[in-house]
Amino acid sequence: MHKIVKIILVILGVVGAILWFQLPSSDVPATEAINNSSMNFMFIITYALLGIAVVATVLFGLMNLITSKGGLKKALFAVVGLLIVVVVSYAMASGTDVNLDEMARKGVPTTEDTVKAIGTGLNVFFLLTIIAVAAMMFSGVKKMISK
Repeated sequence: MHKIVKIILVILGVVGAILWFQLPSSDVPATEAINNSSMNFMFIITYALLGIAVVATVLFGLMNLITSKGGLKKALFAVVGLLIVVVVSYAMASGTDVNLDEMARKGVPTTEDTVKAIGTGLNVFFLLTIIAVAAMMFSGVKKMISK
């Protein structure tokens, strides 16, 4: 399997190099360069490789999660913890932090739900930052005490 992957990568590399030399020069107008078949094929190769990378990452991540002892339990705790942070952040967001009429006058149509969603996102960021800093400080203090 490893040899097959290497052969496929070498072939794609050679195809990419050939297509690179067939790209239009900088003198070609953008409207013509957009319709260049070499450029389109390079994008297709890029999307295919990106799709393969995403599928492989998700697949091997799930396989590792299922096969490792206690991995599923840790992942469940992490997901539940994140959901708790999101629920607390949503409860903390008011949605009335912004004068909606003033925003409409400035040309930014905004609803109370949008303001609440933005507030929730900011609160999630702040809470996760506080949790991360507290975890780093806790581990640092724990190491200092144990020495």
